Parts: sequence; structure tokens; C-alpha cells
Amino acid sequence: MPYHNIKKYMKKKSASRSAFFNLRVLFGFVLSSVGVFLALMSLSIYSNSSALAAGAKQGPGAVVGASYHNDVSPALRDQPAWPVQAKQEHEANLNPLVFNDHKDSPDLVVDKGRMLSQLAPSIPAPILNFAGISFPGVGCNCAPPDTNGEVGTTQYVQMVNTGYQVFNKATGASVLGPNSIESVWAGFGGLCQTSGFGDPVVVFDQVARRWVITEFAGSSIPTDYCIAVSTTDDATGTYNRYGFHLGSNFIDYPHIAVWPDAYYVSFNIFNSSGTAYLGPQPFAFDRAKMLAGTPATFVTFPPLGGNVAPFLPADLDGRKLPTAGAPNTYVGWPSSRVYNVYHFHVDFGTPANSTFAKFATPPAAGFTQLCPGNRNCVPQLGGLPAQGQGLDGLADRLMFRVAYRKFRDHESLVGTIPFPQAAWPACAGSSSAE
Repeated sequence: MPYHNIKKYMKKKSASRSAFFNLRVLFGFVLSSVGVFLALMSLSIYSNSSALAAGAKQGPGAVVGASYHNDVSPALRDQPAWPVQAKQEHEANLNPLVFNDHKDSPDLVVDKGRMLSQLAPSIPAPILNFAGISFPGVGCNCAPPDTNGEVGTTQYVQMVNTGYQVFNKATGASVLGPNSIESVWAGFGGLCQTSGFGDPVVVFDQVARRWVITEFAGSSIPTDYCIAVSTTDDATGTYNRYGFHLGSNFIDYPHIAVWPDAYYVSFNIFNSSGTAYLGPQPFAFDRAKMLAGTPATFVTFPPLGGNVAPFLPADLDGRKLPTAGAPNTYVGWPSSRVYNVYHFHVDFGTPANSTFAKFATPPAAGFTQLCPGNRNCVPQLGGLPAQGQGLDGLADRLMFRVAYRKFRDHESLVGTIPFPQAAWPACAGSSSAE
């Protein structure tokens, strides 16, 4: 399932659970064009202080909040076109640093230098190649552009800061756009319509055959999360739109994942000035209500603390669903040579019954972190990292997505981390390092 994504600099525009995880779990690393694939499976209840959403109620561990507004949008294909204007490119502000206790070490099991030659004969050729959103096809001119995309029933949707475009997945022809993400929120009012900060993500809920488009928003820092769920599998049609206020803290690196009982999201949380990392925070949004277009709630737990590395939720792939009632798995960036793996079980009917706890700590293979503290470090055709023309690489967190798939005899999670530059050939034609 094609996706790309480059990272994270805040931009303004200018029982069943036991059966589920007692199955055999696949662990391993596989080199991709920009990262190392890692397979794992997936929690402790934390009770640190956290900025609560407006109107949220504190339960025994769980925090509950609700959408402050929801409606149904006009069809996106009926929205006015977004005029393309060439603007001077600008660099986005770097994210505040997250916790990172990694120490470089060799992988004693995998010879990374040989992996490309071993994998290349097995990698099938692309079914279709076509150009994505053109430059200056969007008005942000942000660096990096946070590109990501998803395949649906008949369409491919790409998002960048701060635009989206819909393509016919069989031909590559443009169906709609490029247009602004804020046009998705036209008429909605509030920060989602007027103050989108970017960091957009699009996923396809293949169980319900719906598109899910997200962006964070805020008046000075991102504090709100905007989610639009399509009413059909046509990405150019109408959407159930939601605005959620998540508190007064700085929310960053939002990534949403599809699961049968909820849309699960991870954030990196900072204080309101962006100077202190408070830890990663999990959220579960009521998928059933959002598919129905009715007011929706979310359940969350406070940030895990400034000494906990970021994590990502598991995103459903394939035709086989997880066991009914199975929790979602969150996988953390390898810290202290282990992967901290968590289970999030949500109960929207009785939120106090929701749990988020550490499940396992499988060992992490050694690796060399990609250019820590640097940007523009990944070589690309015609670009020299020494001149600031390389691709951005962010190596202190897992890259979107952590893909879940259920097989006949086991379940697996596959994620990516950036691979050390010394092991790469020159990258040509790539637009991101996440």
C-alpha cells in the first residue's frame, strides 16, 4: 500500500485480547528505500498530569472528551478550485526534540550491505507510476512538505502541506485538485477552517470503505485535531467533519490508524511553549459514531512522561480482521535496546473500563541512527546534503505507518526506521525520508 511521509516540523501556512496476542508474532528487519522494516507485536497505566480537553472528565486513569462541533460537508468536487500561487519557499520550524537514549551499535544478525542485493530480485515492478502533486501545486511551499498518501477502492489520495489531490488509481489521472486541505473544512467554522497547521494524514478505512482525512489546527500552537470521514468510498464526495479540542499543550506528530473499534491516534506532547517534551500520548476516537455522522467522543490517557520515546498505533491491512475485541497495539521507538509495546483497549460505553498498559518489551537489533541532529542529510539526485539540498531525515521516532496484518497462523506488525546513510545508494526521485 503506497505511502510516503517526511516529517515533522510544525508548519503554519506561509478474552479475545489474550487469544489475539498469544499467536506467533513476527519480528525482523527488512531494508526499504528509506528505512528498515521491523516486525513486532504489542502497555502500564500512567497518571501524569495532562491538559484535558474542554469539558473532559477524569476517570480512573482514562480521560474522556467530545467533539465540539460536527457536520456534513458539501461534496469536495463542488468546492471552488484553489488558485495556485508561486511563493518563496521557506523552512518550517523544527519540532522540539523528543526523548532519545539510542546508542549506535552494529546489527550482528543482518548484513545490511548485502540486504539490497538479496531483496532486489524479489521486489516486483510498480504497477503504475504517475506524478503526484506538482510544485507549486500547493500554496504552503513548506520544507518539508509532509507527503503521504493512501489507496482506496478506485482512487489514490495524496496529501502535502497544505493541499490534497485525488487520482484515479488505475490510470493515474487527476480526479480532483490539487486543492487546499482547508477547503475540506469550508463552512465548518473555527480553527479547522481558518487555522490548519498541516501535518496532514490520509488513510482509507477498508472495512467501511471510507476515507479519513486529518490535520491539526491552532491559534498559535496546534491544540485541536480535525478529522473528516467520507460518507462513501468516493474521496471527492461529502464528509462527516469533526473538531476536537485536546487541551492547551502543543500536540505534534499526529498519526491516525484504522482499527475495528476506533480510530487510534498517537501524538508527541510538549508544553504550551514547545520547550519541554511531556511524552507520547494515545487517543481513541469513536469510529462508529464518526461513520454515522453523529457527535463523537474520544478516550485518552495522560502523556507517558518526558523519558518515554514516541510511539505509533497499528493500522489495519489485509482482509482478515483481528479477533473481536482485540486491543490496538502501539509500538515505541527502540529505547534502552528494546521496543516498548503497549495495548490500548477502549470502551466508549464505560470509558473507565478502558486500559492502556505495557504489553511486551522485545529486544531491538543494533543499528546506527541516521544523522542525529541534522537535516537535509539524505542524498538525492542533483542534491548535495552539504549544501542543504538533501532530503530531510528524522531518525528519533518510528516512521508512519505501523502496518498490522493477520495471517492464517500468525499476526504481524511492520514499521520503519530511517536507515543509516552509509548503507544507501544515491536516492533518485524520492521526495521524503519518512
